[in-house]
Amino acid sequence: MSASSYAYLGPEGTFTEAALRTLPEAATRELVPMVSVPAALDAVRGGEAAAALVPIENSVEGGVTATLDELATGAPLMIYREVLLRIAFALLVRPGTRLSEIRTVTGHPVAQPQVRKWLAAHLPDAQWESAASNADGARLVRDGRYDAAFAGEFAAPTYGLEPLVTDIHDARNAETRFVLAGRPARPAARTGADRTSLVVWLRDDHPGALMELLQEFSARGVNLTWIESRPTGEGMGRYCFSIDCEGHITDRRVAETLMGLKRICPNVRFLGSYPRAGAEQGAPEAAPRPGTADADYVAAAEWLARCQDGRA
Repeated sequence: MSASSYAYLGPEGTFTEAALRTLPEAATRELVPMVSVPAALDAVRGGEAAAALVPIENSVEGGVTATLDELATGAPLMIYREVLLRIAFALLVRPGTRLSEIRTVTGHPVAQPQVRKWLAAHLPDAQWESAASNADGARLVRDGRYDAAFAGEFAAPTYGLEPLVTDIHDARNAETRFVLAGRPARPAARTGADRTSLVVWLRDDHPGALMELLQEFSARGVNLTWIESRPTGEGMGRYCFSIDCEGHITDRRVAETLMGLKRICPNVRFLGSYPRAGAEQGAPEAAPRPGTADADYVAAAEWLARCQDGRA
């Protein structure tokens, strides 16, 4: 591994590797599989890799807790890119295996809810055992530990397996969002179709605490695209919130929101402002609500200055 390499959740043949290879810069980097999300992100923190691609959210199962917890704790990291990947599974088996012969299946725990109905319909008696990743499940099938694995079809050649059934999914439009995390630096320039990520800790548990946090966004017309709570480990009722919102830290409404959060919360961790995945194919960011555009903030500041100078 070199300091310019990209780490990712391995082993070879994971959906994370497939997502990483969609980035143009991946073609010029050494791509290094790691055994876990913490290991991939620690390689960045330790200077062994320039960045790491890890899963953060699935449209069926929600947030990937290992990634959320790692980004909220330890030495700070920053998100620079995101990748959306459509997820469909193949049932990978050793050559010659028939569906009727499958007694045990494996895959990543996040995969199970995405194929539960298919399993019930086609392999109702098969026993499920979780693997560290879908690709690791394929490796275990190759080694004879299990009869079949749910993984990406692209993983079959790597492990000498055959896709017995392809395009398996209970939710047809299932997607996983991955983020490319590196060491903190100046965020990329605003594109007009951006996302800002942060982690916020509540000062204490009291009536309306979450509402106070959310009002900082609402009052400035900042749209939340995702919020998920995670326990802090400091006792029952103590939570932090992983939050994504539309906009860039250089947008006045987003900057003012972050300052408002910092005033009322004991800790706010800025995780980056970066281009939204797929924005080039879809609609641009919605126009700010009246009164929340940068020009509105400038006009209000000028009016206040005139009031203070007796010129209003």
